Amino acid sequence: MRTVGTLVVVLAAGVALAQVQAPAQPANPPSQPSAAAAALEKASDVPDAQKLERSAQAVNVMRDVLRNVLGKVEEARRTKDVVKLNCANEKLTQVKGLLRISENAEVSLQEAVARKETSTSEHEYTKVMIAQQKVTQLRAEAEECIGQLAFRTDENLFVEVEEPENLPGGDPTRPPSPDDVVVRPPPASPIR
Repeated sequence: MRTVGTLVVVLAAGVALAQVQAPAQPANPPSQPSAAAAALEKASDVPDAQKLERSAQAVNVMRDVLRNVLGKVEEARRTKDVVKLNCANEKLTQVKGLLRISENAEVSLQEAVARKETSTSEHEYTKVMIAQQKVTQLRAEAEECIGQLAFRTDENLFVEVEEPENLPGGDPTRPPSPDDVVVRPPPASPIR
């Protein structure tokens, strides 16, 4: 239940983000609006047939992103870098949740269009478009997880250690051997 609430917050943040800024997308042919333009376009301005077509395309794009991010997780797992793996896993979980919401919204969109429920179809279409925009952003973040969070070691690294003078001598991991002192145990009884 908490995941659903979190995803609703994420979708709401996506709406606010979509209103504030539109990410730069490569130009598409005039017959196909860009993903950003489709997301910012009012759902009421899109004919029902195009809503169905665009939402299906958006869900397919999100599935491709899911495969891509899953590849990033596998790459992090192969390199055995826990920081990268945790970061990419977080993005993967978010993409999975948004994809699940989008798939359900696409089905609801198809039902709403079939019943000619305009407001429901507009709502479901908007959910899919916002989710696609957020998933595209998560893909970029997953790529950053793999590229920028990697820890590199420099072979020319030199470390100088100063040992304080007041430390006891010797290696603490190797205690000195005890002197060979034989101690007889006390007699078991007072009789000799």
